[in-house]
Amino acid sequence: MKTILSNPDFLALKKNLKKDFSTFSTYKLAILGDSSTQLLNSAIRGYGYEVGLNIEIYESDYGQINQEVYNTSSGLYGFKPDCILIFHSTQKLLSQFYKSNETEKDRFGENHINTISSLFDKIKSELNAKIIYFNFIEINDGVFGNYSNKISSSFTFQIRKINFELMKLAIIHKNVFINDICSLNNQEGLKLSHDPKLYVNGDFVFSLDFTAKVAKNIVDIILSIAGKIKKCLILDLDNTMWGGIIGDDGMENIQIGDLGIGKAFSELQAWIKQLKQRGIILAVCSKNTESIAKEPFEKHPDMVLKLDDISIFVANWESKVDNIRYIQSVLNIGFDSMVFLDDNPFERELIKKEIPSVVVPDLPEDPSRYLNFLRGINLFETASFSEEDAERTRQYQEEAKRTVFKESHKSEEDYYISLDMTSEVKLFDKFSTPRVAQLTQRSNQFNVRTVRYNEQDITNIISAPGYMTFSFDLKDRFGDHGLIAALILKQQQNALFIDTWVMSCRVLKRGMEQFIINEIVKVAQSKNIKTIIGEYLPTPKNVIVKDLYSSLNFHNNNNLWVLDTTDFTPFKTYINATN
Repeated sequence: MKTILSNPDFLALKKNLKKDFSTFSTYKLAILGDSSTQLLNSAIRGYGYEVGLNIEIYESDYGQINQEVYNTSSGLYGFKPDCILIFHSTQKLLSQFYKSNETEKDRFGENHINTISSLFDKIKSELNAKIIYFNFIEINDGVFGNYSNKISSSFTFQIRKINFELMKLAIIHKNVFINDICSLNNQEGLKLSHDPKLYVNGDFVFSLDFTAKVAKNIVDIILSIAGKIKKCLILDLDNTMWGGIIGDDGMENIQIGDLGIGKAFSELQAWIKQLKQRGIILAVCSKNTESIAKEPFEKHPDMVLKLDDISIFVANWESKVDNIRYIQSVLNIGFDSMVFLDDNPFERELIKKEIPSVVVPDLPEDPSRYLNFLRGINLFETASFSEEDAERTRQYQEEAKRTVFKESHKSEEDYYISLDMTSEVKLFDKFSTPRVAQLTQRSNQFNVRTVRYNEQDITNIISAPGYMTFSFDLKDRFGDHGLIAALILKQQQNALFIDTWVMSCRVLKRGMEQFIINEIVKVAQSKNIKTIIGEYLPTPKNVIVKDLYSSLNFHNNNNLWVLDTTDFTPFKTYINATN
């Protein structure tokens, strides 16, 4: 990991603006603020370079938020952004608060939330854009001191009320994401986040150092919306998950628990377990004898992490480079979706050199600083969460068993037959909507057009005329993969256009794509639809579906792929439909 990613520096980000962005994909961001945003503009673009993103920015004159949103002839609408950044500063809000009478002060937070909600509604009605809204840094204006916590007409009371109501508002508006600068400020402190001279002379409310951190926060959200997220955390063990070396010190002498430095390792494990529970895959990659490495997980009373928290456990004396490649092959996710934690600088540098796509944080030398460091660099940003995320560890543990099971069969056909695979085909509904939206947002490889939809988008499509929607799950003898594929079809005269075909990569090479096309042709034939049309829009990540349509007997017609349903011969698969 580049140092700038963990501790971004404004001047370094500004230097990036002179570099070549031409090979990067473009993302269109509009910035609307009530105070100066020029320095933030530079920092966002500069940080975009660090993560390989050309962020094209439309920046309105400051103080023009309402004019830009409510005037559909404004530059905002001509720009057609992918995302709109809206920044109401605490300083401007405080100025408005002071001008209010006592009755207005008591309702100040409620009135501001209504104003924001109206902005969100207007944008949603006019633009298919995501919204990133800043919450508010808390400023205790000192008028009531600590007593401000007990009086509803104080600014402290109202600003905290606004931040709380903002979270509730973002739950309602699925296309809205909160840039949590309140939390960021809590980490840094107002003395470091605010530069009075910049504010007085340039109406810019952040210090330069804090601006760089805010820019990282924003780009983290943008990347998560675009599906570029970290999915797997790979853990070294000795002096990373516990103090000491298990093979030399023995299980009873490793440092873990509530005493001394052991507390740091236990709290780190507790944090990692929370990541697992929200859907991050955990793997172990350790130079150790496997039985010895597993012993603390099985027997140590103070271990927070247990073996059933770990999807893939690799402990041997082979190269960690080779072992991480093995873990990737089993999980079938991109290396750029993986994070590797190791206390040893030599091992870290080796992985950085040999597998540069893997993110390898440079942990502090002092283990007591591990957790604060990892929390601060925010590697696991997400734009969505579903109940199925909590099942991910179990699913990947089952996948590891399938890998071993496959090696015991002489042919792939025997292996597929032995798996006893079944799939239920269903229309989208309110229960599947979160997972379908998540698939469109997170899947980068098996995604033929890479169109991103949030939950509200999917809800709208379900009820829109001319659309057909289908979800597919997959079960086998080892367990339930859950909902692993989704199709959105749009009827065009006597044809079906495949608007979206997205599938989890963990079920590749099992005949699922052949099963899906068989099922879709059945639907088309039942409605006397003679043609299915597909389109492949290439991205750096979806090359694995470049030849999907040709492999399914579509023929190319002016960059579209066409399948005639009247003479279609179903593909042989080993998956039984249960619908």
